[in-house]
Amino acid sequence: MRLTLVRHCEVEEKYIGCYNGHIDIGLSKNGYIQAKKLSEKLKDENYDAVFCSDLKRAKESIKYFENLDNITFTDKLREKSWGINEGKSYNYICKTQNITYESFEQWIDELGGEDINLFKKRVEKFFFKYLPSLEFKNILIITHSGVIKTFFSIFKNITLEDTFCEKIDYADYKIVFFESQKQ
Repeated sequence: MRLTLVRHCEVEEKYIGCYNGHIDIGLSKNGYIQAKKLSEKLKDENYDAVFCSDLKRAKESIKYFENLDNITFTDKLREKSWGINEGKSYNYICKTQNITYESFEQWIDELGGEDINLFKKRVEKFFFKYLPSLEFKNILIITHSGVIKTFFSIFKNITLEDTFCEKIDYADYKIVFFESQKQ
């Protein structure tokens, strides 16, 4: 199976660099420019299936694609929820909540929202059980940085901390070939 994993394009300016989670925000002006360029880069691809996060920023990222049929919008591809910290920056959280980063696990736990283990299970179930059951060969996925990083953590069998240290830019995409064992 060939997956093209796309991080949505740049979000509204006031949300750049924030823990946006399930906030349903749109793209910035630059984000729309990125979306046009992204559609141009991938215009010659023929996808068997397209799955997109149901959040506005992901949907708007494929606005200019002309060759996409039967898009499935799903909450299974949403970013991790950050609870009361959604839409807030690292610095704002540290100042207002008196939280200090000590370790990756401690920080994730203190931020709250969706339990990180449940988030990881959601990503694992979608990519390693659901998608293989459909038997598509070439799939486009439009989602969020955290989903992509969590996929790679599972796929490469490395820690979430290691994958979350790697930056994935807005409108960036990765192509992955893999065969998942059906269970």
